Amino acid sequence: MVGASDSHPDIHWPAGFSPDQAHGFCRAQAVVHAPPSTAFALLTDVARWPEWVPGVTEARTGAVAGAFAVRFHDHPFEICLGEHVPHSRLGWSGIGSGVQLYQAWLLTPVADGTLVVTENVVRGPVARSIDALAPVWTERLNVLWLAQLRRRLGKADGGA
Repeated sequence: MVGASDSHPDIHWPAGFSPDQAHGFCRAQAVVHAPPSTAFALLTDVARWPEWVPGVTEARTGAVAGAFAVRFHDHPFEICLGEHVPHSRLGWSGIGSGVQLYQAWLLTPVADGTLVVTENVVRGPVARSIDALAPVWTERLNVLWLAQLRRRLGKADGGA
């Protein structure tokens, strides 16, 4: 099973959301042909997620700074920003029916643009059920996020 030893050492996990406590965990990375500031701006422009994030059909900011709501594959999620270090790291936690998640992002400048690392921890009865049926589902989600991010920002060498 994938666990904490597979996590990037610079990811900051909130209490209760380490990979060892997950029902689903994955890590993916890619190089995008854009500076970290551009990648960061795209990731934090929540209102535009439906234009490029796979499965997101609605996104709106909340009344409280750092809170937003998304509709992902027709399921509503309330999201709270957990970490926000401009141009280098992001993290948010989400709650939906039967599932809790934390998604972390690291952005590191490299010669051809930005190395983007994303990791997800997913917990709850829905995550446990899906993981039993399709164990690679969390990996596919992160790979899709990165593929779309690369398309939006231009390709560079790298992979999931």
